Amino acid sequence: MAHWVRYEHSGAAGFGTLEGDTITVHSGNMFGANQPTGERVALADVALLAPCQPSKMIALWNNFHALAAKLNSPVPADPLYLLKAPSCITTPGATVPRPASYDGKVVYEGELGIVIGKTATAVSEDEADGFIFGYTCVNDITAADIINKDATFAQWVRAKSFDSFGPFGPAIVTGLDPASLVVRTVLNGAERQRYPISDMVFSARQLVSRISHDMTLNPGDVICCGTSIGVGTMKDPSNSVDIVIDGIGTLSNTFVQ
Repeated sequence: MAHWVRYEHSGAAGFGTLEGDTITVHSGNMFGANQPTGERVALADVALLAPCQPSKMIALWNNFHALAAKLNSPVPADPLYLLKAPSCITTPGATVPRPASYDGKVVYEGELGIVIGKTATAVSEDEADGFIFGYTCVNDITAADIINKDATFAQWVRAKSFDSFGPFGPAIVTGLDPASLVVRTVLNGAERQRYPISDMVFSARQLVSRISHDMTLNPGDVICCGTSIGVGTMKDPSNSVDIVIDGIGTLSNTFVQ
């Protein structure tokens, strides 16, 4: 198991593996040939970046049995998903501002993210693990009132793609069994979500396989697995939000009105 991070140090971007409070610096390509340089830097001396640079973020809808039951929604026959714009990505620890053009509800959605490690086109479910690099924490922030604002067209992409609405990290962790993970969301110190990844309608392998038959997945692409019950509005003037997945870490951001 390794915790891969990207960071900025002395004005330059780098990447490496995090052990405790120390980053072992690597050279090369996180998703290809790489090796330790022999240099180590303290976590306290760097600014963490999003742990990869996806060409696309794919976000699932209605992928948990518990949420489907609560919404009285049928379990889908195929993964239901949208794309979040890459420009919405921000860093762990970043402050997310309310969009100036929107005054409605903004909600958190704590999720597990699958990070692709190799180009995947039409891969089978049995092959899918070989194309998954690792897993990360995601907060799929959403301007909820926009989705159904126009009765003729559901605006999922707009609602989820405002600048800074796509924080993920702080690390990508390899060697995990996703079915053993539990996602927790803590808003202003109070736990609001706690749900098992084992409740997913489509497993990580199934998502990678099914989506790769629709579109090519590139190294660094992130599949946000969808959320379960407990989504809520961030109402305070300043809101601290932690997405916690034991084994991966804690993604912390602040949403300000």
